[in-house]
Order: sequence, then structure tokens, then C-alpha cells
Amino acid sequence: MGLRSSGKLLLFCVAFACFSLLLLQSRTGDDQSEIVVHGYSRRLEELQARLQNTERQNEARAVELFHLQQQVAKVQEMQRNTSVEIDTSANWRWRQLEHQNNTDSKSLRLPSVLHYMPHVAAKENSLKPAFHLSQNVSGVSIVIGIPTIKRDIESYLMDTLKSLVDGLSQDEKMDCLIVVFIAEVDLDYVKREATKIRERFSAEVDSGLIDIISPPETYYPDLNNLRETFGDPAERVKWRTKQNLDFSFLMMYARVRGMYYVQLEDDIVAVPGYLTTMKNFALQQHSKDWLLLEFSQLGFIGKLFKSSDLNLVVEFFLMFHKEKPIDWLLDHILYVKVCNPEKDTKHCSRQKAAYRLRYKPSLFQHIGLHSSLKGKVQKLKDRDFRKGGMKLSQHLNPNAEVSSTIHHYMKYTLMKAYRGEDIFWGTTPKAGDYIRFHFVPAVVIEEFRFISSNSENPGDKFYDTTVEVLPSYHKEKKDGVLETKEQAEANFTTTEDGFIEVGKFVDGKCVEHVDPRIGEVQEMRLRVLSESKNWVILSDIHIVPAAKR
Repeated sequence: MGLRSSGKLLLFCVAFACFSLLLLQSRTGDDQSEIVVHGYSRRLEELQARLQNTERQNEARAVELFHLQQQVAKVQEMQRNTSVEIDTSANWRWRQLEHQNNTDSKSLRLPSVLHYMPHVAAKENSLKPAFHLSQNVSGVSIVIGIPTIKRDIESYLMDTLKSLVDGLSQDEKMDCLIVVFIAEVDLDYVKREATKIRERFSAEVDSGLIDIISPPETYYPDLNNLRETFGDPAERVKWRTKQNLDFSFLMMYARVRGMYYVQLEDDIVAVPGYLTTMKNFALQQHSKDWLLLEFSQLGFIGKLFKSSDLNLVVEFFLMFHKEKPIDWLLDHILYVKVCNPEKDTKHCSRQKAAYRLRYKPSLFQHIGLHSSLKGKVQKLKDRDFRKGGMKLSQHLNPNAEVSSTIHHYMKYTLMKAYRGEDIFWGTTPKAGDYIRFHFVPAVVIEEFRFISSNSENPGDKFYDTTVEVLPSYHKEKKDGVLETKEQAEANFTTTEDGFIEVGKFVDGKCVEHVDPRIGEVQEMRLRVLSESKNWVILSDIHIVPAAKR
């Protein structure tokens, strides 16, 4: 009996030792696993992001399959000579909800965003693009959305697209989709704009880099019967309400086509390499809680979202689309998610900063002068855009007194531009305005170069503007001294006040040699012949005197 007890005790000790050893090995293995996992955390994050992207692709295929099933069902119904209506996806969901709510009085009524958009559920194809030019690209890292509308004065869309396309490498073009959303219901206008885009960017459209879509008229409610709020006039309330709906439609389209979505505007320029910069910055965020990454401090430019968050964003926008502007609503989403009403505003700002992360310097710059809101002029500039990256051409121009009837903007004076210290940036010129250089002493000019606009503001050019010089002998003629025989026979184009035309701006530039028969020049001027639509920039002024013999 004692032997059996000793055996049992020995067996128990051996079993306990084995269990302890296994437990120790398990813990040691866990520690090693944690080290390995920590070492490959960045890789795992990328794999998880790719997995989410694959899931979104599957969702996109499911949507396509759903529409195919709808088409098959329609054909079958037609073959049976029935008049059963084939609903769109939105109508089908709406009617399913209504059926569930109405057939069982004990069922709870499930809220839906369609309650805030009843006109959408009431009409077929309200959520289907009226115009759709696409190669059906999906599964990219970043989808870029560009909403655009018809502008009365000037469109910046082509300049924006050129800047975006030129800023992409070949590899980046394979990992990106640019969606141009023409937010107009006039299909003739939409098709004309789409034709312009396709003619200018045929390779990009054919390769699937650029999609072009437009909304159906039935997507919008009656925009002429809106309640005025916050003291805004009816026209502004209509504009901001439509903008909320436009952005929402674009986000819904982009949601299943990429890992991230970036909202831009149709009047911007971009820094080369912007796509990889945005992607890397997004992948570097160790916290998964962020809602928004900002690559510009202005408006809704350069705002990046995870595509998986767009459902939340769109639903919030649509819920309050008649109430407030889009940038206010975006801030309210963050307030609802993270702010404690019992805390002060500083605490709220700190909380929101963890969900709304800013990248510097800015990757996008606003270039438009005329807002999409009719009659509104806004010369907004992002001061963090490419700071220190702009280099100016500096030249030793002849000594001169400078003046202009075009008012300069802020610190961008004509004298600074003439010295090569900065650009000249002036407000919209009208016919008869001029920029004048009075040389002290008079000089013989061999050649000159005037370059207007720059990469940030490609539309701020001089149009219909001549370059003219006033010879020294014009003043001497008043004293009875005539020009030389060679000068008299030159047959120059001369203005009433004695200036000789020596050049004219073409595509924002005027680069010419000066006829040596003109001789010494006491004055040179740029004269605007007709009213311009834009402000103007002189980014390069170079006047080269002839070498003295």
C-alpha cells in the first residue's frame, strides 16, 4: 500500500515537472513570437491593408453581380410578358424596409439615410451615373475625386488634371484612379466636357487612369425650395446644399475602388510625387483610429479618408446636407466621435487633433480666382505649400523707375519682380492698363524676356498685351531734332503717343530681340489691350542692354 502511494506520488511529480516545462517553453515561445511580430509589424500593417482592399474588391464584384442578376431577372420577366417592375438597388432596399415595417406592426422601424433623401428612393436609377466613361479600374491604393461644375468665367480643370498627371510616375499611374465628377445634369454639356478631357488626356482615359462620371437629374431634390440658415442668401444655401450632395455621390462611387480616397478641387496644382507621399504617410500611422489625413490646409483640398470610413462620412453628409456647409459637417463628425461636452474647447481640439492629422508641407496649392459660387472671388493660398522650394530667376536689369496702373497683391510688388526678389502679382487688368519701366539713363536694348504666370497659378497670364518702347528721339523731336534717316525709313508700328511695338504676349510669354535701328530707349511698357478674366503674374523680367562698342 505504501509502495503504491509512493508510485502515485512519483508519477504526480513527473507529470507536474513535464507540465511546468511545457508551460515554460510556451511562455518563452510567446516572448520570442512577440519579438518577431514586433519586428514585422510594419509588414503586417501593409498585409492587413491589402486584405481590406481585397475585401473591397470582392464587394465591388458583389455589386456588379447584383446588377447582372437584376438584368437577368428583367429579361426573364419580359419573356413571361409580365409588367413587373425591376427595381434599382436603392429602390429594392427601400421597399424591403417598407415591406418589413408595414407587414408586421410589432417590428421596429429601421432608420435609413433614404429617409433624408426620399426623392432618391421614389425614382429609378437615381444613384446610377447618367454619364459614365470608365475602364472599370478598381483595387488601387488611392482614388482621387475631383468634383467640377460649369464656371461662368474660367475653368481650371485642364490645368488641374495636367498637374496631377504630370506629377505621377509610371508605377504610380498603375496604382491610382482619378475620378472627374462633372456635377451637372445637362448631358450635352457633360458630353462636351468629357470630349475635351478625352482629347487632351486620351492615353490616361484609355488606360483607366481617369474616369468621368456625372449624376442623374433625379439624384437632386428641389434646390429652389430650401430653408435659409445662418444668414446665408438663397443662392448660397442652394450652392452649399448641392455641394454636399455632389461630394457624397463622388465618395459613394469611389468607395469600392481603392484603399484610400482623396478629395481635391478642380482648381489646384500638385507637387510631383504627391501620390507616394500620401500613401506612405497613411501607412506610417500606427493608430488605426484616425479619420482624416490632410495634405493642404485649405477647404476640402487634399483630404484623405480610409475607404472603409466613407460610409460613415457619406451618411452624415446626407443626413444634414440641407443644414450646413461641407467643411462644418466634417468638423462635426469629429466632434461627435471624440469630444466630451463636459470638457472645454481646448480639450476637444486636442482630441480631434488625434483623428485629424496634418502633413507638412502642403502637397496641393489652390490656383483659382473665381469660386464655383457665382460672383465670389477668392484668392486663397496655402502658405505651407512647397515652402522654400520656389526659385526665382534673378537678373541685373538696367536702372529704371517702375510704375503700373495694375494694383499689386500684398507684398508682390513690381519693383521686387524687376529686381528678381519675388514675383509681381496684380489684380485683374482692364483695357488700357500698363506696366512701365523708365530707364535712367536711356539704354539700347538688345533683347528682353517677360514670363507671366507660374506653376502654382498657371492661369494668371497676360493676354492680348503688347510690349512697346519709347525711343529717346521722341523727346528730342519736341525740341526740333528729328530721327535719323534709317529710323524714319524703318516703318515701325507706332502708337499715337510715339511708342513702337516690339512684341506681343503669346501663351503668357513675350521673348524678342529689339531692332537695333530703334536706338536708345527711354521707356518700355507692357500695355493691356482688352479686359482680362484673371489676375496677372510676372514671374520673370529680363531686359538685356546691347553691349557698348
